[in-house]
Amino acid sequence: MKMKKFIWAGCLAYLLIGLAHVIVGSVLEDLLHHYGKVYSDGGVLIFLQFSGFLLGVLSGPWWSRRLGRRGTIILALACLSAAQVLYSFLPDWSLLLVAAPFAGYGFGMVEAIIGAIVIEFAKSGAVAMTRLEVFFGLGAMLMPAVASILIGLDLWRLSFPLIAGISVLCLLLFSFMSFGQTDALLAKPMLGGEELTENQPSSYGGSKKWVLFILAAFFLLYVGIEMSFVNFLPSILIDKLNVSTATGAAAVSFFWASMSVGRLFAGSVAERSGYARYLGVSSFGAVAVFILFYLADGFTVSFFMILLMGLLMSGIFAIGLIFANQVLPGNTERTTSLLIASGGIGGAILPLFTGYAMDRFTSGVSVVVLASLMGLMALLLVAAVKASTRRTLSVEKF
Repeated sequence: MKMKKFIWAGCLAYLLIGLAHVIVGSVLEDLLHHYGKVYSDGGVLIFLQFSGFLLGVLSGPWWSRRLGRRGTIILALACLSAAQVLYSFLPDWSLLLVAAPFAGYGFGMVEAIIGAIVIEFAKSGAVAMTRLEVFFGLGAMLMPAVASILIGLDLWRLSFPLIAGISVLCLLLFSFMSFGQTDALLAKPMLGGEELTENQPSSYGGSKKWVLFILAAFFLLYVGIEMSFVNFLPSILIDKLNVSTATGAAAVSFFWASMSVGRLFAGSVAERSGYARYLGVSSFGAVAVFILFYLADGFTVSFFMILLMGLLMSGIFAIGLIFANQVLPGNTERTTSLLIASGGIGGAILPLFTGYAMDRFTSGVSVVVLASLMGLMALLLVAAVKASTRRTLSVEKF
């Protein structure tokens, strides 16, 4: 199906999601100072937003059955827009805590629904999905930079109206824009959670449950590793190589830039090589690079390893979703929502353990822990492929 207009609208939505994911963290220091709060209060705000994200991801298929796909996207963007507008007025702290779950609910549901539509109906799902992920990465990379400029100008308060404006633009776009033949698809409600265009059962019966569990653990580890690496990379470099704070922060931006570049090619490479093979090379390659990063004792080599890590990890999330829906057909929205939610849980939990390792041990130990978790993730991928090939589905081996 031709979905060019919808995919580009989805790219704008994913840019918004990337911005919204990191906006609170980008201005947290000034936000807490403005309200006279401490870091634990900021942690509560972020936790509430994360809780809303999980609820939005998981409830997306339920809303799709009742409102149709377009109605669900509009509802999600309305929640996100309302929350960002409220943020913009810097109201009483208690109102910020009320708005936070709605913000997370909005961008969580948008990510899951648009991702599921592209995976199931786009002509080249892998290429289209990685294009969405490029824009997500751009948003996550640009927001800290924009916030830093605004903070330097003492205009950090404008960060929230900026996100609110983009969110309202997306809301209007999906409310009134025609996407051609895709309009009929967007208006259509789900039937039992999915349109069974393939003659496949819509439940996770038999060995499907085992495959889903393995893939959920795979996504939990991947997102947890990515968030841990991004959040603690500056501290690791400062402790390991004694670089400046600015250099450590710049390394994170270069990592995201490398991820974005990799995502430009990940879809086409995965389609040519096979999804399982692409994920295997990326996962085991990332293990090797983590080990080399641990052994590196110079800035140049370490920096090169960071860029290589970004390239290897760039397509794992998007291609992982494509692969999961290949081996678990007939449940695209539900499978996508469950796996994104699993990733969200990992992104919240694993950085806590990484921070604990950083406090109690050296940064090198934290890198070894991340390398070990990446190795476990790669082994889970092998288990998922083995379990899938034992079923009647045709899935390529490594």
